[in-house]
Amino acid sequence: MLSIGIPVVSSYTFADEIDSIVRAFDLASADADVVLATGGLGPTDDDLTRQALAEFLGVELKVQNELLEKIEKFFTDRNVQMPVKNKIQACIPAGAKALVNNRGTAPGIMAEVKGRAPTKRGPKLLFALPGVPAEMKRMFEESVLPELERFAGGQAVVVRKVKCFGAGESTIAGLLGQLMQRGRNPQINSTPKRGVITLHIIATAENRDKAEQMAAKGEKLLRGKLGELVYGTAEQSLAEVVGEKLARQKKTVAVAESCTGGCLAKLLTDIPGASRYFTHGWVTYSNDAKRSELGVPADLIEKHGAVSEQIAQAMARGARKKAGTDFAIGITGIAGPSGGTEQKPVGLVYISVDDDRGCDTRRCLFPQDRQSIRLRAAQTALNMLRLKLNI
Repeated sequence: MLSIGIPVVSSYTFADEIDSIVRAFDLASADADVVLATGGLGPTDDDLTRQALAEFLGVELKVQNELLEKIEKFFTDRNVQMPVKNKIQACIPAGAKALVNNRGTAPGIMAEVKGRAPTKRGPKLLFALPGVPAEMKRMFEESVLPELERFAGGQAVVVRKVKCFGAGESTIAGLLGQLMQRGRNPQINSTPKRGVITLHIIATAENRDKAEQMAAKGEKLLRGKLGELVYGTAEQSLAEVVGEKLARQKKTVAVAESCTGGCLAKLLTDIPGASRYFTHGWVTYSNDAKRSELGVPADLIEKHGAVSEQIAQAMARGARKKAGTDFAIGITGIAGPSGGTEQKPVGLVYISVDDDRGCDTRRCLFPQDRQSIRLRAAQTALNMLRLKLNI
């Protein structure tokens, strides 16, 4: 939406009840010039969006024979008789426009919202789309997006994403200072998700070339302020960036995991072409496996415990020696929810990255649940390797 000059100002979730849906339409149309609703256009008794929309608009539902014929054809083409309930899908609020559904039986609906203050661009617009993601996305691209582009009136908005890892959202905001001040153009917003901070650079101008130039300048400023905290752009993942660096430098990596249970290996091998740089992975969950598979000395485990800096280092070194790789990563920790102590609480993880220059080790304490701890540990390991590859 931002890319065509229409920012999102609010969102609502509502129950499958006509009164609730009407109230949501009322609130949304008071907030915005354009309202998009998804779901509730099916044939069953709990699909009430079209009825609520008609009530909100103050009109009746009317059967459109052309729509009914298309829905019937959808079933006859599959040698199936149309259930009676599907007839409701041919009903559209009077005065509204049906939107073609090329993937299902539920037409979308487009209506001008009357009885509200018009916008500078014309009447307010309301769209109701199917809830099935594949149907909704195609209808949005084919029918809704062209309408919104006309509605936006040619204003150019360019959005760039800068991806960061290694510091919290508040720390990054502090480093950026006035660059995140509201009302700036380009505007800079941030979104955190599982340790990754995504900075959105939103540049608005009278034409796309100028907006692109503003966004590029904004990205340059961010990189200058944040340095190595920036790992990528757009939708790049840490694993993708690390993989590109390994492949470009013709380096290889192996991993030895305990508490992450193969999560790190999965992130690395989720990237197409990972065989260019990823060679081995061990999940050595037990002490016996650490000894037999990686050569971790038994007396080292007895002295320091399986969750320790020394064992993470021994796992990484053992993995690199056995795999013959340029880099190896060792991870050991307590993912919970049980198993923690006062000295070694749940969320404690040691991560080591070994290469011929030495072994770098970090002690981390991750909050939240088991799944989050494991993912954050794997992401942190990737980031440590990224920084080694930057040298």
